[in-house]
Amino acid sequence: MLTNARLLILVILIQLHQTCYSTSNNACPPSSCGHIRHISFPFRLKTDPAICGQEEYEISCENNVPLIYFSSAKYYVKEINYNNFTIRLADSDVQNDNYCSLPPYPSTTEYSFPSLFYATYLRQTYNYDTLYQDLVFITCPKPVVSEDYVDASPCNITFNSSSPNPISEIKDYSYVKIGSDGAMDLEDSCRIDRIYITSLLPKDVKNVSYADVHRGLIFGFELSWFWGCCRNYTENGCKLDASTIINYCNPGSGIIQFPQLRSILLKLEKTALGRILKRFNWDPSLYFDLDLQGYILALLRYALILFVLYRAPFFLGAVLSAIIFCSYRWRRRHYSEYGTVEEFLQTHNNLIPIRYSYSNIKKITNGFKDKLGEGGYGSVYKGKLRSGYFAAVKMLGKSKANGQEFINEVATIGRIHHVNVVKLIGFCAERSKRALIYEFMPNGSLDKHIFAREVTTTISIKKMYEIAIGVARGIEYLHRGCDMQILHFDIKPHNILLDENFIPKVSDFGLAKLYPTDNSIVSLTAARGTMGYMAPELIYKSIGRISYKADVYSFGKLLMEMAGRRKNFHVSEEHPSQIYYPSWVYDQLNEAEGIELGGDTEEEREITKKMIIIALWCIQLKPIDRPSMHKVVEMLESEIECLEMPPKPNFYPQEMPNENPEIQANRELSNVPKSYLDSITWMVNGR
Repeated sequence: MLTNARLLILVILIQLHQTCYSTSNNACPPSSCGHIRHISFPFRLKTDPAICGQEEYEISCENNVPLIYFSSAKYYVKEINYNNFTIRLADSDVQNDNYCSLPPYPSTTEYSFPSLFYATYLRQTYNYDTLYQDLVFITCPKPVVSEDYVDASPCNITFNSSSPNPISEIKDYSYVKIGSDGAMDLEDSCRIDRIYITSLLPKDVKNVSYADVHRGLIFGFELSWFWGCCRNYTENGCKLDASTIINYCNPGSGIIQFPQLRSILLKLEKTALGRILKRFNWDPSLYFDLDLQGYILALLRYALILFVLYRAPFFLGAVLSAIIFCSYRWRRRHYSEYGTVEEFLQTHNNLIPIRYSYSNIKKITNGFKDKLGEGGYGSVYKGKLRSGYFAAVKMLGKSKANGQEFINEVATIGRIHHVNVVKLIGFCAERSKRALIYEFMPNGSLDKHIFAREVTTTISIKKMYEIAIGVARGIEYLHRGCDMQILHFDIKPHNILLDENFIPKVSDFGLAKLYPTDNSIVSLTAARGTMGYMAPELIYKSIGRISYKADVYSFGKLLMEMAGRRKNFHVSEEHPSQIYYPSWVYDQLNEAEGIELGGDTEEEREITKKMIIIALWCIQLKPIDRPSMHKVVEMLESEIECLEMPPKPNFYPQEMPNENPEIQANRELSNVPKSYLDSITWMVNGR
């Protein structure tokens, strides 16, 4: 009984596969486009069903003209020969009525065509026939007299190095060499400019004119997909039938090579069930050409379908349960997020910022019409309060940390007020809607004034110095001026806003953390900050403990960019020694080489030098070697003569003493993790 059941299942699977086979053939009748008839496998038109032909051999029919595209070039399909597995193509840029027109790109198979087409096809069992001839375009500085060289001077053809298209101008002497044999054997001072191909001209060609060359380009060239058909099989499966002069591609690896499977199909054909199936045009020989892998995959596929059908009620119940479970988890996660935010707001109900409803936010922003920008945590819109003052409204995106970035902003800026810290006017927390309302900064963020080539208002060096002092005071206030120590962890030009008087305001406290003021060491579960400004101890714990010195490091990178008006790591510099600006500028200052500092006056140059020296102190590798922000403010406000030159920062973690003697001290730069190379932009040349 079990054997009969297995046999029945096998019969059903075979019948299903046969039905699929038949349906596939009926769904793919030959197509036509223009003069090309009976377009069939492996080719197909773009309008044919996806199951027909292969995508790699897709033909476009444009205005009833068959075209095929390769490597951004367009070719006319002139002919398809299914007997010899060849297709003839012609470049669409060659014009019939323009004697001197040429394709814009070389048309060799190595350059233009993928491995779908080949330059040869099987003419006899082990003999290959080349399908085309090379047309080698040559330029010589003086006339050449040779029967192998076709004079192309009527067109005065030259090839512009900056453009792939030929141009017509009188320059040197142009010739065409037919065939690749001896093409590299050039006359003195001659050079090869371009190679095209054609299937019109014979191999032993003599007395050819340039008109013949043009006709060859119009005629086009033949390529074969024969080896594409046979590449997955043995060579014996691809051969020429001498009686019909037709190439055949016979995989020869079907299940007919497996006697057991063939025997099962033939025995099934002789049974009563087989005779019944024959009435439905079932033929076991249809499966002889399938390879074993394809046959097994077909059986597995249909077995899965039968299993799903047999277990349909159970399957549907499982899917429904999964949907209910996912919905429950999603709702629970969002309810947890809402609860966390609401619990925080209830606990800190004495906060100064005003709580707005979402409808009020829409009114303030006039329906979110004026978008100022977009950051990592959401979009910022310009709004107008009832009082008439403008405001910046940041709509937070989908929360990834249980609303923690919203809590961070409200908990930090909501409790402080300082001239150099952006003021939080209000907030919105209405289910999934999160918004923060800040005072509006008409001069935007500092990065637009440091890096932009074209700005409406150029900030002078003296004003940039005043901005640096203001930023330093704002950070110092965060570290020492509140009842809780606030570490920002994301100091960068984008987060420094400028009001109408260019007074700087530290903003974006989404990554900030609060700690007791007596805590000099803090703990973090993961690194936080922006690549390029992140302190090294956030990545490498062996460098030092995480503390407020992380903000000092970020400020140093910011100050260096403000002084140099450029990014610290600039890969486009022509001189490799200047790629990492802090290292280069340190060497210049230390060696007293008369570095060109920004500024037109001596006072401005002194200001720039002071900012660079202080920045170098701030970006020392070890946190213990960096000054506090209070000390940084003192240094900025002091005279430059009072400043000492800092030690040259160790830009590689390998330069630190290694606690493990088994680890090689002088490792290659490639061993440094790329993420850290990006984050603190180590100097590339290792100086």
